[in-house]
Amino acid sequence: MHKQEFLAQLRKGLSGMPQDDIEERLVFYSEMVDDRMEEGLSETEAVSAIGTVNDVVSQILLETPFPRLVKEKIKPGRALRSWEIVLLICGFPVWFPLLIAACAMVLAVYLVVWSVMIALWATEASLWVGVLGGMVSAAIFTIRGYGLTGIVMLSAGLCCAGLSIFLFFGCKAATKGICRLTRKAVLWMKSRFVGKEEAV
Repeated sequence: MHKQEFLAQLRKGLSGMPQDDIEERLVFYSEMVDDRMEEGLSETEAVSAIGTVNDVVSQILLETPFPRLVKEKIKPGRALRSWEIVLLICGFPVWFPLLIAACAMVLAVYLVVWSVMIALWATEASLWVGVLGGMVSAAIFTIRGYGLTGIVMLSAGLCCAGLSIFLFFGCKAATKGICRLTRKAVLWMKSRFVGKEEAV
């Protein structure tokens, strides 16, 4: 892909963002291509080294603050007519509580998911405390002459150690998955506000 084609697709993918931001990003990526060409790459190699247009657009959307996108989206293209203002005011008791309820539901689901993750990590921590407690108890019981009880406590500590190792990998994978899902959700919401078109 040539530089101008890349920039044209990038402009198309960023349509809906503030115009100043679009121009700033286009200048930035144009200079990036030029810099890579000065280093000895051909134009197509310089463009492909940056990545696909969709990846670049996704990265830009993630870096752009959400309020900035919302402000650009809700900025009226024209002055509101008087009947539109009346409808907004009269409908306020209906649409505003529904909007608040929808936002609260999304936030509640998000908090519940992270609460489950916190509970899993707390369980992981408690298993490691069980390992430590089992080892210390085994030593104390063995020193006092209760060898059988010491073996039982040592076994309990080793069981906690095994469970904690398995749980650690599960917690780590689940946390990464939720972070990835959160990133995709934020990107999806931002792309809805921008009205991003898939670049070809």
